[in-house]
Amino acid sequence: MKQFIYTSTLVCFVFLAMTACDTSILDKQPLDTVSEENVWQDPALTEAYVNELYVGMGRGFGETMMSSHADESHFIHGRGTIDVVQSNISPSNMGTYTDDELSHTTWGAIYENVRSANIFLNNIEDAAVEESLKERLTGEVYFLRAYFYYMAFRQWGGVPLVDQVYELGQTEEMLIPRNTLEETVNFIVSDLDEAASRLPLEYSGEDVGRATRGAALALKSRVLLYAASDLYHDPSWAGGYSNPEYISYSGANRTQMWRDAKNAAKAVMDLGIYQLYDQNPDPVANYTEMYLNNSSETIMSLNVNSEFPYEYNEADHGLYNGPNGYHTWGGNVPIQKLVDDFDMEDGSEFDWQEFENGDPVYGDSPYENRDPRFYANIMYDGADWQQRPPDVTGDPEGRIQTFLEYYNVDDNGNRLNPDNPIPGLDTRSSPIEDWNGTTTGYYVRKFMDPAVDHQNEIQEVPWPYFRYAEILLNYAEASIELGEYVDARRELNKVRSRAGMPDITESGQALMEQYRDERRIELMYEEHRFFDVRRWMIAPDELDDNALGIYLTAEHNENDPYYEYTYSDIELIEVQQRAWENKMYLYPIPREEVNRNDQLVQNPLYSTN
Repeated sequence: MKQFIYTSTLVCFVFLAMTACDTSILDKQPLDTVSEENVWQDPALTEAYVNELYVGMGRGFGETMMSSHADESHFIHGRGTIDVVQSNISPSNMGTYTDDELSHTTWGAIYENVRSANIFLNNIEDAAVEESLKERLTGEVYFLRAYFYYMAFRQWGGVPLVDQVYELGQTEEMLIPRNTLEETVNFIVSDLDEAASRLPLEYSGEDVGRATRGAALALKSRVLLYAASDLYHDPSWAGGYSNPEYISYSGANRTQMWRDAKNAAKAVMDLGIYQLYDQNPDPVANYTEMYLNNSSETIMSLNVNSEFPYEYNEADHGLYNGPNGYHTWGGNVPIQKLVDDFDMEDGSEFDWQEFENGDPVYGDSPYENRDPRFYANIMYDGADWQQRPPDVTGDPEGRIQTFLEYYNVDDNGNRLNPDNPIPGLDTRSSPIEDWNGTTTGYYVRKFMDPAVDHQNEIQEVPWPYFRYAEILLNYAEASIELGEYVDARRELNKVRSRAGMPDITESGQALMEQYRDERRIELMYEEHRFFDVRRWMIAPDELDDNALGIYLTAEHNENDPYYEYTYSDIELIEVQQRAWENKMYLYPIPREEVNRNDQLVQNPLYSTN
């Protein structure tokens, strides 16, 4: 159900500067002579046009992940992530948003894709396409246009809404102001309702992976949840911004908005075709299987694989993020704050304070008895992984080594190599590609297939745009906001039970805190946290802390098996300075866009010069 496979050969045609692709049309006519008329008279070309629009949704497996712009990970190579996490972006400096893997989120890319969608909608009625295909493709394009505007809404708030095609020479007509936040949300929801009314529940064969009714309803659930959230109803952070209608609602009935958000999530649940993946009694193995394959939980995903041309192949997740001791790049490494937010398996919080006060529990074994999702999501020192490549020695069992100092000791505890501690193979002091080593002492395990040689093979794994766990969490959040705690706990505990965690019993604000923690863990690295901390308006508390990692010193008795060592010292170390400024609640409109269109009002707290 659920992966979208783009064709592996691009076929370009000149049509109002837009492109489409389909390997089946290679023998139709020369590539530079496909006319506009042919596009709408040939069903294969029409469908190829829609196929190309899916590329605009982007993919989460870029070398620089969204997680490194939030309190989830540190991108060890820095680049534009530094400007984002230190609040240094501006209308002329968008940070990582100029990098290739996030290029689909730029203002220009979004509006280019909106224009392509509008071109389709303007022409499809008279296209020589049978009605059933026309209906389906139209539903897909309404969904895609909604998705493009959703990306704009979550970054900028209210944006100019364009539902027509401007031609060359219509310069003045193109210079339009921003629509209000409320108008933007309503437009997205209207497109999604239109899409849902036209799209099928499921596909089969080569059409599997296209937008379905469930995908349209899932995006509606997310958009309405965002719209009801605090950020869009409290412009006080904006410093007296003169156009609050672009960033917030005014006088909205928030109770009704939360009710609408809850009903939207319930609409997905009521389809009856999705369920939490729970096929393996071992919760760690269950999670690993779920992330590596499409399943009963997948509502919509992109399966990028080795058949793609390189420009679409941003799924080399294992190469980008694997440990350097395996000749992989260790890019987006979990920070200590995320690691510490995984609870103990009995539901109690992990708390370093117990170690600092002399309690030996976490000092001796900080990685034992944690939430099972910890082991499915995080590579930590001593975690089982893979056999090492043939040229790497010093690890007979294929375990992660992120200790910075390793000492052999005799039976009396005397260090036999006091002046020459051994660094772990997966550190920045490693003899193996130390420039790629983790800065934090951890690597991401999520989405990583242990059966793949990530140094030499492209991993085939789906990127989840929407999965059923998110829908249950959306439903739970709206229920908490409505004071309907029984409903919230019921769905929240389904997610926790699948993870092997005990039920939550709290109500009120305590339940909300538990919910937010649960959402953080369940959806880590799936591009939710960046926006969640903003819409909840907790970013000043969560994103103003410097990123920390861990410094491990291990001791090993020479007579014990290789991996029976203990930590003689644990330190938390700073790996990246971070700072929050309120302007970061929303992104700036790029300076060139404001200069081009004097009706565009810049977002709050950004310079207009």
